[in-house]
Amino acid sequence: MSSPSSSAPIRAGIGGWTFEPWRGTFYPAGLSQKKELEFASRALTAIEINGTYYSSFEPQTFEGWAATVPDGFVFAVKASRFCTNRKVLADADESVAKFVGQGIVALGDRLGPILWQFMATKKFDAADFGAFLKLLPASHEGVALRHAIQVRHESFRTPEFVAMCRDAGAAIVFADSPEYPAIADVTASFVYARLESGSDDNPRCYPDPDLAKWAEAARLWASGGVPDGLPYVETAPPPAIPRETFMFFIHGGKVRAPAAAQALIAQL
Repeated sequence: MSSPSSSAPIRAGIGGWTFEPWRGTFYPAGLSQKKELEFASRALTAIEINGTYYSSFEPQTFEGWAATVPDGFVFAVKASRFCTNRKVLADADESVAKFVGQGIVALGDRLGPILWQFMATKKFDAADFGAFLKLLPASHEGVALRHAIQVRHESFRTPEFVAMCRDAGAAIVFADSPEYPAIADVTASFVYARLESGSDDNPRCYPDPDLAKWAEAARLWASGGVPDGLPYVETAPPPAIPRETFMFFIHGGKVRAPAAAQALIAQL
C-alpha cells in the first residue's frame, strides 16, 4: 500500500542485557558486568526489560538505568506475570496498579511501551479481556503510557480482538514465532514486533534474506504502510500514519540476537 513520505523512529534491540553467553560474543572480553548496559545501549537502540516480569524494582533502579543509556535510547518494560497469568483478568486491577506504580515512570523519556504477555494456554474471552484492557492506564504521574499486548493462542485471531485493541489504542504484538500463531494487524500509534525464530547456528541469528525482509517491514511500519505476506485478521489497512517501530530479537537464537539487532540497525 502507499504510505506517507515521513517516517517515525525504528528501534532494534534484544531482551535484557545480562546473559552470560553474550560475554565474549557481544560484550568485549573482560568488560565489567556493571558496564554491560552502558555498552549494550550504545550498540543497540532499544532493550526489552524482562526482569520486571518476575519481580519489582525500586524507582532509583529505573533512574539508574535511564541515566546509564544515551539520549534517544528506549526501554520497553515487560509487565509482571501477576497481572497476566491469572484465570480472571478483570481481577488484575491491584496487580496492574502495583506494577505501574513501582517506579517505571522514573525512566522518563527512556520509557517505551509496556509489554503485557499472556501464556499460550490463555484463550480469548471477549468480556474478560475487554475488562482487562480497561485496567491499563493511559498515564501515570503525568507520564503517558503505551501498551503492547502479546497473545499466543489461536482463539485471538478474530476481528473482535483486533477491534478491541484498536479501540483501546493498544498494539497487538506481532511475533515471528515457530510455536505460536501470529497477528500482524496494526492497532496502535506504534508497532511492536518480537522476532523469535532465529537460530544460534546463524552468525546473525536470522539468514541475511530474512534480515532484509524485516528491515523492509520495519521501514513500511515506520512510514505508515503494512508489509505484504504477514498473517492479518482484517483485510482493511490501518490509517497510513508514521508509527514508531520496535523490533526485538528475542528467545530463538538468543546468543546471536545482539548481532541480528546490530545488522538490522546497519541496514536501516
